Amino acid sequence: MKKYKIPLLIIGSLLTIILIWSFTGSSESDQDITSKAFRGKFEDLVSSSGELIAKNSEDISGPRGMQRYGLYNVKIQDLVAEGSFVEEGDYVCSLDRSDLTTRINDIQIELDKATSQFTQTKLDTALTLREKRNELENYIFQLKQKEIELRQSEFEPPATIEKIKIDLQKQKDDLIRSKENYVIKRKQSIAKMGEATADLQQKKNKLTKLLDLEKQFTIMAPKAGMVIYKRDWDGAKKKTGSRISPWNPAVATLPDLSSMLSITYINEVDVRKIKEGQIVKLGLDAFPKAELTGTITKVANVGENRKENDSKVFEVEIQVNESDSTYRPGMTTSNNIVTHVLEDALQIPIEAVYNEEGLSFVYVKSSVGTSKKEVKLGRANDEFVIVLEGIDENTEVFLTEPESAKESKVKTLTASISN
Repeated sequence: MKKYKIPLLIIGSLLTIILIWSFTGSSESDQDITSKAFRGKFEDLVSSSGELIAKNSEDISGPRGMQRYGLYNVKIQDLVAEGSFVEEGDYVCSLDRSDLTTRINDIQIELDKATSQFTQTKLDTALTLREKRNELENYIFQLKQKEIELRQSEFEPPATIEKIKIDLQKQKDDLIRSKENYVIKRKQSIAKMGEATADLQQKKNKLTKLLDLEKQFTIMAPKAGMVIYKRDWDGAKKKTGSRISPWNPAVATLPDLSSMLSITYINEVDVRKIKEGQIVKLGLDAFPKAELTGTITKVANVGENRKENDSKVFEVEIQVNESDSTYRPGMTTSNNIVTHVLEDALQIPIEAVYNEEGLSFVYVKSSVGTSKKEVKLGRANDEFVIVLEGIDENTEVFLTEPESAKESKVKTLTASISN
């Protein structure tokens, strides 16, 4: 038995070495990933995500002119579910009436005061004019008495007659002044009554308008359609508890689903490539198999800051060519904007390109081994880059950096030409 121990140990060691080599000593070429340079159609793309909206829609809005009554931020109390289909006149939303009710109560108190003031002014005017008429009648009566007394003083001494004449003239002057005073008092009374009437009517009108405004706090659909919530200034959709202002009272919208747009935002680096009329390939996150097309119809001239972006972005509007009743506003789109097309270009995957001391190069695989070759590159998209010089079609390049050639020198284009 002892003579068999040594051969068995040797066989075991050999098996161990073979297993170790099979896992760690396999050839580099078995582990590295390669691809071949190919010629074909190249599309320079700018990719972004967007959101579907209806090209045409009708807003469902709250009442306008609320600022006239000191109502600047009115809370939404209730909303129908987004995506609900409504008919013309159906309930959509109600607004919080708390502040409005306070103003109605305030104006009701003012109206009560104005009504009381009107009644008081009317009574005071009637009493004043009555007193002035009585005073006027009294002066007329006294004047007539003096006239009778003068006629009866024919045989009185001249001094008595003269005194009666003087008293008579005084009565005539007092009558004239009384008439003038009556006219003035009447004009004053008319003015006071006009003022009280106008104030009362103003309060009535204000209360009527507030009551009409209160009815508008229950918002109905202006026509049939699907309810889509509007967005606030920060991009968040309206919901219960959101507020509307007199300058932007829209709560929701009824979109026309027959014509849709995708609204996207392009960063300031890529927007220079974007122009109206460019073709766009679209996908829908909700329908992964949907393949849509579109055309850029509008590019913003001025950038803006959005909370999800660190730099300025420019709004781009894309007209979607296809329509389907299942597509909904608010759905997320993937947009690939075709900014440039070359029908025949030599291309390699972007992963195959490396940089060293300002040179772009690739690892080339050949029958004699692996080498670094400088390449002159053209346009690039998310997947491929055009090769203008350095390699030929079907050249096999590495997508992962091979260990064996890491330290080798780059064969430059100049060296290749001189050779």
